[in-house]
Amino acid sequence: MITRVTAGVHETGGMAEPEGNSVVGVEPAARSVVLTYDDGPTPGVTDRLLTVLADAGASATFFVLLTRARRSPGLLRDLLAAGHEIGLHGRDHQRLTIVDPDTLPTILRSARTELEDLASVPVRWFRPPYGAQDAATWRAVRAADLTPVLWSLHCSDWLDVPLDERLGELRTGPLAGGVVLLHDGFADAGDGVDDGPAPALDHCALTSAVLGEVGAQGLVARSLGAALETSTAVRRPWFDVG
Repeated sequence: MITRVTAGVHETGGMAEPEGNSVVGVEPAARSVVLTYDDGPTPGVTDRLLTVLADAGASATFFVLLTRARRSPGLLRDLLAAGHEIGLHGRDHQRLTIVDPDTLPTILRSARTELEDLASVPVRWFRPPYGAQDAATWRAVRAADLTPVLWSLHCSDWLDVPLDERLGELRTGPLAGGVVLLHDGFADAGDGVDDGPAPALDHCALTSAVLGEVGAQGLVARSLGAALETSTAVRRPWFDVG
């Protein structure tokens, strides 16, 4: 397959798409909200979240770090067995916009292959660490045959803020058809970064509150793959050097 980029348009196999094109929602929105988690899997967090999601009849997409999947392959398989799906969040949590772009396709292909071997499922989604994406990193993701997925709503769960503030976007913004960013881990030195101490956060309580907001609007939380069974992806260019 030949891939080339000219004048802000990416062509793969004769199909053109705008540079930076990334999934940020689904339409028709119908009753779906896409629930996503970054930075896991994390023992003591991800496994507890699986119970909360199961009790609510919800599914989610977990964007996992290869550094953590290597340490907890059983937990990775548990979340798949529970009906959730995985995407790649990175070989580690290094910001891709500071990596030599010529090496990125090889790095991402290798990480994807290893994650697929660990999970025994194909991996098609990718979320860049920190949401940091420029034209070069986006092209590398597409060259690795991955689809970038960002978000339209978040709960500030990497910060120490009150619960009402975490739920602010969900209560005031359009929720149906949105992609909600949450975390089931906090990247650290083992993931190649130093982002300081993790926030004081009960991940299960936050997810329960999010699911409460979702249910109050008559919606259902689904993984991206499940939502796309009845909807199509909403895409827009996303550039953020992070």
